[in-house]
Amino acid sequence: MASKTKGILWMLFSVLGFTLMAIILRYLPNIPIYEKVFFRNLVNSLAALFLLIKMKQTIKIEKKYIKFVFGRSLFGFVGMVANFYALEHLTIADANMLNKLSPVFVTICACFFLKEKVDKKQIFGIIMMLIAIIFVIKPSFNPKVIPSLVGLSSAILAGFSYTIIRYLNIDGKVKSELIVFCFTFFSVLCTLPFMIMDFIKPTPIELLLLIGIGLSAAMGQFGLTYAYTYAPASEVSIYNYTIIVSGLIAGYILFGEIPDVFSFIGGTIIILTAIFLYKHNQKK
Repeated sequence: MASKTKGILWMLFSVLGFTLMAIILRYLPNIPIYEKVFFRNLVNSLAALFLLIKMKQTIKIEKKYIKFVFGRSLFGFVGMVANFYALEHLTIADANMLNKLSPVFVTICACFFLKEKVDKKQIFGIIMMLIAIIFVIKPSFNPKVIPSLVGLSSAILAGFSYTIIRYLNIDGKVKSELIVFCFTFFSVLCTLPFMIMDFIKPTPIELLLLIGIGLSAAMGQFGLTYAYTYAPASEVSIYNYTIIVSGLIAGYILFGEIPDVFSFIGGTIIILTAIFLYKHNQKK
């Protein structure tokens, strides 16, 4: 099997994992959000630790990079909580659309902080994605817009987080597995006090679903990692946007969710712009 094909399959495996996570979240309406985030990261931190031990990697980080790993963990944690909130209060499709805007903010952040160059076609793509935001969020002074704004904030925070990851991956400053472990373990520590204050004892079924959140998120996280291991991001990243379609189908079949016409327009703009940028990046 060709490396590119493996990369695509791993990316689709990742999409399946994150879609399952979103579905499971909907079946736990009585469990507080911090309890869900705790279990999501507990399972992932144990998986990351297992990989570090198996690969015989040290968990030591050079002093000059600690602040960057902390920043990645902090932005990632707050962004994750925002994404969970959006998934609970928006349609799955709308929440996924907003979350998949994170590459736009990665590009903007990388331009300012990593001094990466952005050409005219990339600027056009950024503008189109920003226009899509207006259709998905539908700005108004109605409190109902708050979940959409929270969902957008998750994409912005992810943009900061992924930019830091890009910096740390240059010349292998910090190993990817160690970054994942630090991020998930940091999230476990941050959610623990909030979970204790508002803890609801899960039923056996709810406990299994909470573990399922962690396992499905691990599928998504490690699927993403292996996808970029087998193939360049320029060749497989486009397949990550299939989560918008999978979220739309899952939301309709399982929960009867139908995004309004403006969300459909916004989602179409996002997907078409992603394809445009994908084709452009392949030519560069």
